[in-house]
Amino acid sequence: MALPRFTLGIEEEFQIVDPQTRQLRSHISQMFKEGQELLPDQLQEELHLSVLEIGSRVLEDIADARTEVTRTRTVLSKLLRDHGLRMAAAGTHPITPWSEVEVTKGERYNRILDDLQVVARANVIFGLHVHVGLEDRETLIHVFNMARYFVPHIMALSVNSPFWCGEQTGWKSYRTKVFEKMPRTGIPDTFARYGEFEALVEDLVKTNSIDNGKMIWWDLRPHWRFKTLEFRCCDVPMRVDETICIAALCQALVAKLYLLHQRNLSFRLHKRELILENKWRAARYGVSGKLLDLGKMQEVDAPQLMSELLEFVDEVVDELGVRNELLYLNQIVSGGTGADRQLRVWEETQDLTQVVDYIISETESGLTLE
Repeated sequence: MALPRFTLGIEEEFQIVDPQTRQLRSHISQMFKEGQELLPDQLQEELHLSVLEIGSRVLEDIADARTEVTRTRTVLSKLLRDHGLRMAAAGTHPITPWSEVEVTKGERYNRILDDLQVVARANVIFGLHVHVGLEDRETLIHVFNMARYFVPHIMALSVNSPFWCGEQTGWKSYRTKVFEKMPRTGIPDTFARYGEFEALVEDLVKTNSIDNGKMIWWDLRPHWRFKTLEFRCCDVPMRVDETICIAALCQALVAKLYLLHQRNLSFRLHKRELILENKWRAARYGVSGKLLDLGKMQEVDAPQLMSELLEFVDEVVDELGVRNELLYLNQIVSGGTGADRQLRVWEETQDLTQVVDYIISETESGLTLE
């Protein structure tokens, strides 16, 4: 059976850092205007002025994705350098207190701040979102139901936020813990059909809870406007290679689960509470601890589960053209996640400014900036 296209979309949220103080800095309107001219319809403001988000165009395959992510990171890095700043990719900033970060003015953001107060003010975090295209929304909702199980596995590979406001948190993804304070986050429930999801969005809008489906911030969601399944569980990775590996994994998972659905071989749907058990383990330990194999109902070393995950999707990787990109998963497991590497720098130097310098260096790795 020939696979559908499974197009990709990638959104990365980056830190704006002052290279002298290593603190977060707010962007200025002139710089942002220049960025929008360089990256039309791609560069977006977020709630906090130290965050810049780049959204890709629709990407045909993983090779297209690598070209696009490298290009947009390069453009933004050069722009920030021109203004005496640097770009950093990590789920949280190691040093800057959230209370010192300025917020963006605007009607939508003002409402969020008014509703959520300090919860929104403190939400100074940086994520990666991966969209995988799937045209038939009834099929999409069934794939969504099955894909929930794999959210912790994907998250464990992306952990990149062990520090918060100058403190070592003990978590590999503290961004996850910060974001959980927001409403409509975390692991979602299942839906019997796409209409159930639409009805939920309509009820939330009708009750003045949200403006639209964009304000549903689950770790995995059917996009309210695009025909995509959106993975939202990841810290933004430092390296381009990590982002591309995770995007390839999301695409391969959707393709494999699509095939199972087409063959009437549904993947077992596990309870939200059990998936949440795996999620906190992923956030706490990344790939260094144990995750739950919910099929066997036992603890398993995370690297073993990652190997099994590669075996699970192997059927589709060659048709998608993502085998080489998925091999990088082994390097993440053996060489350490972003969090592991940040912690190594901290252990060697006991200096968080050097951790920030390392993040900046890794973020710019592989980019042509001269």
